[in-house]
Amino acid sequence: MPTSRSDTESKNPDLTPGPVAEKDRIEALDVLRGVAVLGILTMNIGSFSMPSAAYFDPTAWGDLSGLNGWIWRVTHVAADLKFMAIFSMLFGAGIVLMSERRSARGLGAAGLHYRRMFWLLVFGLAHAHLLWYGDILVWYALVGSLVFFMRNRRPRTLIVAGVVLLLMGWGLTSSIGLTWDSWSPEDRAEMLAELEPSEAAKADEVETYRSGWWAQMEHRSSQALEMETVTFLFWALWRVSGLMLLGMALYKLGVFSARASVRSYATLLAIGLVVGVPVVAYGVHWQFANGWEAPGYFVVGTSFNYLASPLVALGWVSLVMLVVKAGALTSVTDRLAAVGRMAFTNYIAQTVLCTLLFYGHGFGLFGSVDRTGQLGVVLLVWAAQLAWSPVWLRRFHFGPLEWAWRSLVYGGGQQLRRSG
Repeated sequence: MPTSRSDTESKNPDLTPGPVAEKDRIEALDVLRGVAVLGILTMNIGSFSMPSAAYFDPTAWGDLSGLNGWIWRVTHVAADLKFMAIFSMLFGAGIVLMSERRSARGLGAAGLHYRRMFWLLVFGLAHAHLLWYGDILVWYALVGSLVFFMRNRRPRTLIVAGVVLLLMGWGLTSSIGLTWDSWSPEDRAEMLAELEPSEAAKADEVETYRSGWWAQMEHRSSQALEMETVTFLFWALWRVSGLMLLGMALYKLGVFSARASVRSYATLLAIGLVVGVPVVAYGVHWQFANGWEAPGYFVVGTSFNYLASPLVALGWVSLVMLVVKAGALTSVTDRLAAVGRMAFTNYIAQTVLCTLLFYGHGFGLFGSVDRTGQLGVVLLVWAAQLAWSPVWLRRFHFGPLEWAWRSLVYGGGQQLRRSG
């Protein structure tokens, strides 16, 4: 006699699907996740619309005079690495939250977690190689699989381990400068060609992304592979794992649920403003004063933002938590929470929209939109996602990609549409 799905689920509650009940959601986490997914577009927009060298060196492409220059400076100081840091910390917090909820039901967390990471890896690889090489989901799936065993550690242990890992990542990048003189001429030339590509190389990249989807494949996939191997091993593994551990600690301390004291949030905000922002801003000054010369701009110049960006990120976290804690701007925070509940869908939607605008299989504007125009695109995407997310969630339990992910993880289709 065939076994019904309900019989299977009752015998194996680990496979029981279903959305987190509305009453069990942590509103502050959703709001913060919404801020992070919108904020990260302010930096990703440059990779969507210009040659890759311009991400680290803004002088590599485009005009930096007047408003364009100010837009780059403000977004670099306020956004670059900051919203990715928030995303990474929230991912770590999510690991602890899921584990706690499973434990409260008398269920194990490991099997579910690793199924989640496997399917996230699949989604990330498809995103990176088929749409846009700047994907971070592959990193999160790999690092999330590694840091899972730390979920039950005390906050102090997690903070110390997180800081150590962050410093190790910085040390690996800094080692390039310390060993530069011992590099072979061939290795130095290869590194410099990547950091300071020729005008011909940049023009070729522009032509590639103004071409059709298939013509982009070789460049996109090779860049994605580099992100998933060299960049991951020498940078992302250490930084992302460190931030995830910090996120676990901050969740346990109540920072991400607006349960910490106003004084704690005010202190973190002050540190971000008084220490973090000036250090990042000085890094900008250092870069321009040194003419964005390679490899110095990458080895030394990026250190200021690398080290100070977590402080600025915590300033953003604190500002959001203070707003949530005060019950202020609810018409805005409600929409941000909806964006956050659909963060996976909205993150990929940003890629789809921007590649259609800038790549050759769409409008083909790659390399032709200045930073002021890019900011206009960001604002339009924000407006769209703030508008459609709450409308969607009034009718459905999940975003479409959240639904697909959960259905794959649990081995059966989730109920998507709300009843009534």
